Amino acid sequence: MLDFIVVGAAQAGLSIAYYLKKLDKNFLVVDKESTIGASWRNRWDSLTLFTPSEFNNLPCLDFPGPKGHYPSKDEVAQYFEAYVKEYNFPIQFDTLIEKISREEDYFLLKSSSGDLKAKNVIIGTGPFHIPYIPPFSKKIDPEIFQVHSNYYKNPDQLQPGKTLVVGAGDSGFQILDEISQQRNSVYFSGTSNVRLLPQEILGKTLFWWLKKTGILGFSKDSWIGKKLSTSRQPIIGTDVKAILRRENVSLVGKVKDAEGNIVFTENNELNDLKNIVWATGYRPNFEWIEGLKLTENGYPAHYRGVSNINGLYFIGLPWLYTRGSATLGGIKKDAKYLANYISKA
Repeated sequence: MLDFIVVGAAQAGLSIAYYLKKLDKNFLVVDKESTIGASWRNRWDSLTLFTPSEFNNLPCLDFPGPKGHYPSKDEVAQYFEAYVKEYNFPIQFDTLIEKISREEDYFLLKSSSGDLKAKNVIIGTGPFHIPYIPPFSKKIDPEIFQVHSNYYKNPDQLQPGKTLVVGAGDSGFQILDEISQQRNSVYFSGTSNVRLLPQEILGKTLFWWLKKTGILGFSKDSWIGKKLSTSRQPIIGTDVKAILRRENVSLVGKVKDAEGNIVFTENNELNDLKNIVWATGYRPNFEWIEGLKLTENGYPAHYRGVSNINGLYFIGLPWLYTRGSATLGGIKKDAKYLANYISKA
């Protein structure tokens, strides 16, 4: 029987796989996709990281590229491929885990490829599970093309005519920026009152400053960590004000409801839409793990990745321990802690 099964073969799963190999554990990494890096390659074409190359290192392998370079999604996927090749991790693809249950002295994992068993399980599927679209979207005329940002690729995917972009996070503003550079008229639904952070300050990258000031290292239980983890995330590196000042961008306020070809917003009734891009985030889904205690937000209750179920661990969750837990290069600290905990268990 396997010592460990790691669910998810992106940055979280690969980071803990490195340490499991160092501990000489008998383990298997499983992933629902068919190739390494697919979860990144499937995002929109122009996506780039907010963190420069030097801050994106997984354990013991530097991310290629010069300092200050902001990698594309394909460069991230290529880095993962190189990482797997370097350490030769055992990975089983096309394996969607549908249910996990604790038996007498092992875990039973029901999957699309058959049952798997292991003494311990580490979940590294990340926070982005179910793309969220408001329920009233089902009332919208099917002739209006709707797509969540998770499946958006580029403006060529859209029908000719007016587009509504919904969502005031990083994804929403990046997609609005791209579409408004190619389309004559774009509607934007979401608050314009957002905090902005530049990617560079006084010739240094933002993440250089965050590391120097220690902000990435504050735990979620500290006073500063509690403030940061509960506040709205700032928009990084996107000139939101310039985008919203464009003549072809119209602010319509919050989307309230819809019926047929009419979408009702706080400021308008839109009856000329051909496309809607929903950059409205995700909802967590851990209901497939029997006996797992969840928080009020639907995330696993844990301390630094150690759950209420003996032998079941998590990595790659937002604020697993610090703000850095959500970054590509920050996961390795959580992985090292978890590995040390496992070695003593």
